[in-house]
Amino acid sequence: MAMDGIEIERLIKQSFPDAQVVVVDLRGDGDHYGARVTSGAFLGKSRIQQHKMVYEALQGQMGGALHALALETIVLK
Repeated sequence: MAMDGIEIERLIKQSFPDAQVVVVDLRGDGDHYGARVTSGAFLGKSRIQQHKMVYEALQGQMGGALHALALETIVLK
């Protein structure tokens, strides 16, 4: 079952209200996305912690409805 890019963006923004989120369907199949998330919530966090925060925002969809997410996180300045 594929996941809609708009839903991915909605879930991320729900957890990070200040976030600038860009979601791209990399293969056009609804399973392989790229996302760039810019948020002040990442300040002081390692890259691994930042990615875990985003995965948590997806509420368990990774590995289920969402097969792959190439993730780029940026600290909002």
